[in-house]
Amino acid sequence: MYDDYMILGGAGLVGTQVVRNIVRELRPTRIIIGSLLEEEAKQACAAHEREFGKSISFVPVWGNLFVPSDMAVASRGELLSDPARRRRLLDLLYGDFEAAYGSNHLVTLLRDYRPEVVVDAVNTATGLSYQDVFDGVAKVRDWIGEDGFDKAGTQDLETFLLSQSVPQIIQHVRFVQRATREYETRVYLKVGTTGTGGMGLNIPYTHSEDRPSKKLLAKNEAAFGHTGLMFLLARTPNAPIVKEVKPAAMIGYRAVRVKAVTDKHGNKNLFAPRSMSLHDESQLHLAEPEQQYDRVGSLEVPVVDTGENGVFTRGEFAAITALGQMEYITPEEIARTVVLEIRGANTGQDIISALDASVLNPTYKAGLVRGVALRDLDAEEERTLKEGGVPSIALGKLGPPELSKLLFEAALFRSVYGTVQAVLQDGASDTEVAERLLGALDASGVGRFAPSIGIPILQPDGLTLLRGPRINVPELLGHQKSVDVTDADRDAWANRGWIDLRPENVKRWRLRIREMVQARSDLREAGSAAATIHSFMSDRFELGEMVAWIFNNEMEGYRLK
Repeated sequence: MYDDYMILGGAGLVGTQVVRNIVRELRPTRIIIGSLLEEEAKQACAAHEREFGKSISFVPVWGNLFVPSDMAVASRGELLSDPARRRRLLDLLYGDFEAAYGSNHLVTLLRDYRPEVVVDAVNTATGLSYQDVFDGVAKVRDWIGEDGFDKAGTQDLETFLLSQSVPQIIQHVRFVQRATREYETRVYLKVGTTGTGGMGLNIPYTHSEDRPSKKLLAKNEAAFGHTGLMFLLARTPNAPIVKEVKPAAMIGYRAVRVKAVTDKHGNKNLFAPRSMSLHDESQLHLAEPEQQYDRVGSLEVPVVDTGENGVFTRGEFAAITALGQMEYITPEEIARTVVLEIRGANTGQDIISALDASVLNPTYKAGLVRGVALRDLDAEEERTLKEGGVPSIALGKLGPPELSKLLFEAALFRSVYGTVQAVLQDGASDTEVAERLLGALDASGVGRFAPSIGIPILQPDGLTLLRGPRINVPELLGHQKSVDVTDADRDAWANRGWIDLRPENVKRWRLRIREMVQARSDLREAGSAAATIHSFMSDRFELGEMVAWIFNNEMEGYRLK
């Protein structure tokens, strides 16, 4: 079993019980307890040390996991009120992934501590959805007049862009995928949410806003969008074991106590009411200065503390947990399920496994129909070519850009050699082969087809580019019309999306084809045991099969299940 754990949200209601159950059931040597606030993380570690002693190392870490480490202890208000910080956050969210990855606080924690198991009990969906994109829309719309956008609303616009949950959750899961791989996390388990406590669109509860709550439904969208991305993570090569436990009821509780509380406006006082006549007043003022009212006490109320979900009065708690309402699950029950899943038990409550079991997978019938479709395409392509048409190679609509580039390069090899065996038998130099491929541009149809759809051809000299009206790689951003070209840029673009006829790329193709032929031979001699992603199934120059082999073996672009 594992020795080293990181519990994100470890000071919360569920996180605390996860830590306790891990200590009791799994005998760890170290648990890193993460929380948004430093004081919470340290207090949680101190409490566990008092309960379990110092034979286990409890390590506190803190900060916002969605921002760079140097911003991790700043509040959202502090970040959004600073123009320089807002611009930097926008650049990191919508700009270069590598820069964002290198500075992200979650990545930093995984790099520094390298836990074997991560339990993510952070209420991610709530945090993202309650940045309130709907309020952001309202503010931005207020700034847009008939003549366009008023520059005075720049802060509102930037805040609105930073409140989008979709780009944030996508980036977050990409960070998790790469960091857990690089730092050798073996299990990543998310404690998720349905967003509505298991209730439907008719849910009568909100976080104080009117119903139906758009913010609450945004929480549901973020929660299941997160689940969908976790489903993809679980199907990604070299990812950790990925699980998600998703409670569908209200979680509670931590304690019952008399506590000084606040209302939805942050008010903590009791006031003597004043009488007014609706008949005499033409306007109803929704907010008046508190100084006009007599303070008669403070809001000290018996409440049940439900952790991240806040505090409820007796009446509120009784209503929300009643039969037919949101009802109720304890954090201890959730933690028990988490520990069983870490141990590998089949609880039936891992939603990722449930999705795996319920999706429709590839079928035998579809495999047979695929063969028929390919033969029909061969016949239509042959007829089209006889009539002077273009070959059925690629349109550039299906990405990544490498797909079209590789298909066209393979088509040139097919035009020159006809069979994969002929490539291996040719003793010509790479430079000579490059010139033959250049000479085949017209006969193959690639010379007029590829540049017409934005895929240029870099000739063997590495300096001459055969192009059409548009070039797909590099992608233009905004109003950009041109880019500078360095040798490094040329090499990167040729690798990603240009047909590359330079001798070094010819050499790469010849090595690939040799490996493909060997893989086909292994399949013949070893039978079904050799039928893996490393196999090359075709015994002829099948362009799609060749590119699929490259995706499988060079780009890790294959399915696991």
